Amino acid sequence: MNERKEATSRHAVLDLAPLELDCMNMLWPMGEGTVREIRDALATRRPRAYTTIMTIMDRLARKGIVERRKIGRAYTYRANLSAESARTQALAQVIESFFGGSKESLIAHLDQPEQKPRALAAAISGGAVTSAVPVTSPSTSGGTISAAASPTSGDSIT
Repeated sequence: MNERKEATSRHAVLDLAPLELDCMNMLWPMGEGTVREIRDALATRRPRAYTTIMTIMDRLARKGIVERRKIGRAYTYRANLSAESARTQALAQVIESFFGGSKESLIAHLDQPEQKPRALAAAISGGAVTSAVPVTSPSTSGGTISAAASPTSGDSIT
């Protein structure tokens, strides 16, 4: 995919709301898609009204995360950054925010025996383990970005 406006996206991936991130996870493997296509792809996991997805995609366009062009009566959306770039950006934010910019501190944290089963369980289930550290999980269809939410909120992004 062409990384046209990657450097100019105004908002960080970790700043996205859960449904915004879900829409991006549907859009990345498509390359580009309409609101209807994104909603249909999302329907099996998180059914939402057409107008809800239309609002989310409009917000993403205003944030600079996606670009859109009108084709007929519908807009077609394309991500301004790849899933891989989004993962890299999100991980860099986590390292900066929670580990003082030290990759070594993150690695040391993950290497702690008590962290390994929790991190593995979160990666496999897509569920939340802690309220602070997002988990990324690549897939063969272009990747899925997952962020852990508070275990008590019941709202995690997978």
